Amino acid sequence: MTSKNTKKGISIGLVVSLAILMIISTIGITGYLYYKEQYRGEAVAYSKQLIKDIQEDSFEYKIAKLYYSEEEIKSIKEDIKIIETTNDEVVENDDGIEIHKIKGTTYQATMMIVKNPEDVIVAVNPTLDSAGAGLSLDEYIELHDGIAGINAGGFEDAGGKGNGGQAWGIVISDGKLVSGNLNDYTSVIGINYDNQLVVKDMSAKQALEWNIRDAVTFGPIFIDQFQVVFESGRHPGLNPRTVIGQREDGAFLFLVIDGRQPVSLGSTYQDIIDIMLDFNAMTAANLDGGNSTVMVYNGETLNSTVSIYGARYLPTAFVVKKGSN
Repeated sequence: MTSKNTKKGISIGLVVSLAILMIISTIGITGYLYYKEQYRGEAVAYSKQLIKDIQEDSFEYKIAKLYYSEEEIKSIKEDIKIIETTNDEVVENDDGIEIHKIKGTTYQATMMIVKNPEDVIVAVNPTLDSAGAGLSLDEYIELHDGIAGINAGGFEDAGGKGNGGQAWGIVISDGKLVSGNLNDYTSVIGINYDNQLVVKDMSAKQALEWNIRDAVTFGPIFIDQFQVVFESGRHPGLNPRTVIGQREDGAFLFLVIDGRQPVSLGSTYQDIIDIMLDFNAMTAANLDGGNSTVMVYNGETLNSTVSIYGARYLPTAFVVKKGSN
């Protein structure tokens, strides 16, 4: 009797042990797969941002080492700036426009190079500073018989539902101040009559005296005459961005960065500066970003917009007209 009870006890103990082992194995496998998705999942930008933020010798750091070597973790934390574009990521067109696809550790971006600077204008909401809504970027491009464009200056946007009717700061169109006051002092992003990009903190009166034909207000200013003028340390989080720049040969640089998405969290200001320097920008400044960030070429939106309300109404846009090319 004792022998049978002993055998029965051993059998029950074996079953319990196997059950516990299975539970532990299941938990281990589930945990491994969970952390694999976190640290080396399909959302590459999200995973790499987690790696960048973890502290050495922390529990998270030890977990990350299950999926990355020390060298890989180090390279991610050092934030390799830009993955170079390859030939198949560059599209050269016969209309004077070149498209580059760029990838960074936390973002995907599109750079449009407009080789004919005389084709770039600021398009303005016809009912600016009234109750009338602005236009979408597609509508601005169509209105000016254009081929491409990006969003431009900032605007009043209460609750994220702004209608593009009231611009921030000043707006200059065709040499005339169409929004703001002469003494308003702000970051001016403008184009003069020599088709040169001018980025300065100045008043509207000074901008007109500098023969600026088109201008909007936003910022910060990143590069002026090949010099980085942005104040170090002022780096907000990862977000969608729109940026304008110009090379010494006159070509305009339009940059949009996808953000707030699993595959592209967005970029910092330093990321923007690095990209613009890589593309030999002589001048560069930040435009309205976030939900407003958009780039259109030949009727196609080239970036992944994030506005839940669809195409946003804008007060202003940089439009590339169909020139002689």
